[in-house]
Formats: sequence, structure tokens, C-alpha cells
Amino acid sequence: MKIKALLVALSFTSAFSFAQEKVKYTKEQIKNMEQYLFNEGFSAPSSKKVSTVILKDGTIHKGFCEETDMKKGQIYQIVLKDSATRKQLKLDAENVREMYLMPRNFEKGLKAMKFVSNVNNINRKKMNKSVSEERIHFINQTVSLKNKKDEKEFLMQLINPEFNDIISVYHDPRAKETGGMSFGGMQVSGGLTKSFYVKKGDKVIWLHKDDFQDNYDFLFGDNAEFMKMYPKKSVEWDYLSFLIREYTEMSNG
Repeated sequence: MKIKALLVALSFTSAFSFAQEKVKYTKEQIKNMEQYLFNEGFSAPSSKKVSTVILKDGTIHKGFCEETDMKKGQIYQIVLKDSATRKQLKLDAENVREMYLMPRNFEKGLKAMKFVSNVNNINRKKMNKSVSEERIHFINQTVSLKNKKDEKEFLMQLINPEFNDIISVYHDPRAKETGGMSFGGMQVSGGLTKSFYVKKGDKVIWLHKDDFQDNYDFLFGDNAEFMKMYPKKSVEWDYLSFLIREYTEMSNG
């Protein structure tokens, strides 16, 4: 009887703990959390518009980006034609602190078409981020590609510049998207990016949708109030950009 009573007590305790960890959100809250707040990721810069490259020693170069050498879509070397002297400069990522490039019009056009062909984008994304005239900001980061390769310095596109005080998110050019259904040429489900590179403190990880729960404490676990409002068992991968912005605002007070 004592064993049975103990098992019953444990089951109630577990159920209570689980209930504490689960939060039920309203439809309006879910709609808000599903907003995609990251900037659009671009795979290659325009060679017809002036780019700005800032080296680690503070030297600034302005010119046309003629070539980018990449590994897994991440830039490790660029070839810049100086806008004044017209001389070519070959710059390794390990010598570059950051750079500002312009997206290609062709790629912006493709992204605009993709935007309007996905019904879900109407409520989740902003069209102007797909056709933005703003410069793309790349920052030097030392990273292990897909958490498998030896660490190396790359120039990676920052996609949350408006809320990267604590957690920085970088575009993964090789990221796949979730599958979905199409009807009459319009995609009605799916289309979510499945991976990003994320930096918190000195640690940079490749964050895949399948590993979101495992890394939740690393991302947000140091803010008890946030964890109470958004426990890992109550959130979805779809909410990532909202969660990072919300965590940043709550942590900054």
C-alpha cells in the first residue's frame, strides 16, 4: 500500500510540475509569436554597387565585390575592386572585422516572388525585408560549420541587427526549409527556415530546428522570468525570432 501511495503521489507531483511548465497561449499571442522578425538572408552581393570592408586594423576599403569564396555558403575570402584606384584586393576573412555589401537585384526579385507565392508570409513576414535597399551587414566570426568542422573565421550575415544585444543570429545560406503543401501555385504551409548560426557570449553554434529544445536553456535559461512565460515545452521553432527579441527586451529591462 505504501508503494502504491508513493507512486500515486509521484504521478501527481509529475503532473503538477508538467502543468507548471506548460503555458497555453491565446490565438492572438500565437499569431504575434509567429511573426518572422529576422532580416532576409542573401547568398551573394552585387558586383555593381559599392561595398565597404573594414579590416581588423581599422583600414577601410570601398569598392565593387567581384568574387566571394565560400565554404558551406559562408565567406572566407572576397575579391574587391577599389572604387578609386580600380585595383583588385584579395581579402581573407581572418583579416576583416566587418563589411557592408549590397544585395543583387536579381536575388531580391526571386525573393519577392517567393514571398508572394507563400500565403503564410502575409501574416508572418514583411515584404520590404525581401526587397530591401539596405546594406547587408557581415561580421567576422570564428565558427565550426554545422558543429562538425574545425573552427575557422568566416564573414557571416547578421540577420537580427535590431535586437542582437545578447544573442546574434547569422544567416545559414545552406539552410533547408520545412516542407508544405501547395495549391494552385501558392504554398499554403511550410517554408520555414530550419537552421541558423547563433552566438551568445563567446559561443557560436549551428542551431537546427531538431536541436532547438536541447539548446533552449543555453539560449534563454539565465532569465527566470522569461522561462516562466515561455517554457520550452510550450513554444515552437516557428517562434524563434520573437523569442530572441522578447528575451533581449526582458533581459535589458
